[in-house]
Amino acid sequence: MSENETENDTPVSDTLLAMTAISLDNSDLSPREFMIARIAALVAMDAPAASYALNAIPATDSGIDLDDVEDILVTVAPIVGSPRVVSATANIAEGLGFVIALAAAELEEELEEEDELEAELEAEAEAEADAE
Repeated sequence: MSENETENDTPVSDTLLAMTAISLDNSDLSPREFMIARIAALVAMDAPAASYALNAIPATDSGIDLDDVEDILVTVAPIVGSPRVVSATANIAEGLGFVIALAAAELEEELEEEDELEAELEAEAEAEADAE
């Protein structure tokens, strides 16, 4: 493994999340205000769904909910225009879909691991019972 490689499977998203954390640390805004500004900037930039997905967890952690996102869209609409707001709405929905799909895949993997562990424990218990 080279000096710049990590063992993590998601170096790009990890870097972007680290950049977000550093910018939050260097800002005097509260985490909630910070994420409101970020979401407004994403709308203004016509950001893709992946950008919203990368910001979904930090936004949720800061107390932003879908009602807040709706308020942000209403607030920036006169500045960015309706096409950007419509595009943002679709990209937000798609980004949340990514986050939900990822969470479902992680949950499925955890359940499979639990099933494997349970099967191993049952096999060990049967082997002990047979040994007696």
